[in-house]
Amino acid sequence: MADIHFVGGEKGGVGKSVMARILAQYFIDNNQPFLGFDTDKSHGALLRFYSDYTSKVVADQYESLDSVIEAATEDFERPVLVDLAAQTQASLTRWIEDSDLLGLAKELGLGIRYWHVMDSGRDSVDLLRVLLDRFGAKLDYVLVLNQLRGDDFGILKQSGQLRRAQELGANVMTIKRLHEASMIKIDATSSSFWAATQSGIEHELGLLERQRVKMWLKSAYVEIDQVLQG
Repeated sequence: MADIHFVGGEKGGVGKSVMARILAQYFIDNNQPFLGFDTDKSHGALLRFYSDYTSKVVADQYESLDSVIEAATEDFERPVLVDLAAQTQASLTRWIEDSDLLGLAKELGLGIRYWHVMDSGRDSVDLLRVLLDRFGAKLDYVLVLNQLRGDDFGILKQSGQLRRAQELGANVMTIKRLHEASMIKIDATSSSFWAATQSGIEHELGLLERQRVKMWLKSAYVEIDQVLQG
């Protein structure tokens, strides 16, 4: 298991925070202690839904980002999860390069994994190209195809960037579509994904809605297992 999981994608609205929440719930459900960091300047999703595990970090302040590495090196068995807000990639890249983070991580035996969350549009493909141009084979990538934001990824496949990423060792996983009304109810009541699957909790999900959330999470967990244990 990589020690630090950056969940990004740069573009707003592609589902970065949903992926971060899924990973947080995955760690919890697998009894894996973890630390979360949220870079959203307002009240971000990890802070909102998983406040017991999460601290705020400022993406354009080196000292703040440094705390992520300090936390990771305190316990190499405890993964660190960082939810990257939109428009933070430039600051993150400067910090990584100025600190030679990837070189240092290799010396320390510290894993760095970048979960690049994508919708089905051209912008996500262009941002992937920029990411691959910048880091090449130095970074451990996971391409997250988020069907909550579109299920036709033809642009990605035709661009050649999917093949390029896979040639660099990238894993690919899919977040399947979840009925929109269920996600709206979950978010409206600030419920964790665990709470959304339980009865007797004030999130207003019915029996079959809870079952669909369970199946949706289960499918995501299978794909995460393939990435982390493959």
